[in-house]
Amino acid sequence: MYGMINRAVKDLIVERFGADTWDRIRHKAGVTETEFLSMEQYDDATTYSLVAASSEELGVSAEEILQAFGEYWIEYTGAAGYGEIMRAAGNSLPEFLGNLDQLHTRIRFGMPQLRPPSFRVSEEADGSLLLRYTSHREGLAPLVVGLVKGLAKRFGETAEVSLISPRSETQSYDEFRVVRSPRETATSSMG
Repeated sequence: MYGMINRAVKDLIVERFGADTWDRIRHKAGVTETEFLSMEQYDDATTYSLVAASSEELGVSAEEILQAFGEYWIEYTGAAGYGEIMRAAGNSLPEFLGNLDQLHTRIRFGMPQLRPPSFRVSEEADGSLLLRYTSHREGLAPLVVGLVKGLAKRFGETAEVSLISPRSETQSYDEFRVVRSPRETATSSMG
């Protein structure tokens, strides 16, 4: 993964729990880097180790860590120079989700080693969305839940995101149902 992912993990932990907590997590994960270069490639194992160590240090599940990170990632990338490209990707949650693959294609020009996931979205008769997520990386369905919730906030909505059909030996994708409603107040389990 590109370093901007690990840098965002660090920033999330430091923002919410402080630099000392980050240092303990980094050491537990066996990560020697004190800083991550956004455009440098890091082994996926580094990121997975940081998630596992964060889970252990904070006493929450890896799924909660990934979901909180997904929500944070939307805010983080918008502030880290990708706001304009995100605005161009759509004016609503369904439109944005439908354009995610094209957004990743545009980003890939600056990150040639990027191996992005693929997203397919369809609107159901009841107004809910079906979202298919395909990735060469395993175990990131909770991250997608957080991403969708973060995107919903971006569009002034809340979203209930349910994994209805997980990836398996016979299915190459995770499938989610997304039920949207106008935003009231949102909270995160990580503060």
